[in-house]
Amino acid sequence: QVQLVESGGGLVQAGGSLRLSCAASGRTLVTYGMGWFRQAPGKEREFVAAISWNGGSTNYAASVKGRFTISRDNAKNTVYLQMNSLQPEDTAVYYCAAGPRHGSSAAPEYYYWGQGTQVTVSS
Repeated sequence: QVQLVESGGGLVQAGGSLRLSCAASGRTLVTYGMGWFRQAPGKEREFVAAISWNGGSTNYAASVKGRFTISRDNAKNTVYLQMNSLQPEDTAVYYCAAGPRHGSSAAPEYYYWGQGTQVTVSS
């Protein structure tokens, strides 16, 4: 089993930056690819970024590519999402998830999910 806890969310002005962290307990994250997803009120959960088990490959939604960076530190059992140039449309609850080793963009393929952390970007 894996337990995931996101942190680092908060309120930031447009153009600002935040770094989200996802700390895992239980099984080591080297077993899994990791993803970040987000969900705004009344909207479907959407893919943000994913990273393979060893960090060798990454994948980003077009809406965040060039602004967000996913990374992982398996020694710390932690995954990060660096978010730069934040915009109001980035406002959502952000979730990390553990899943297929290659790092899938499809939420149904993930095995474990964190509780989410709120990111609010003001204009």
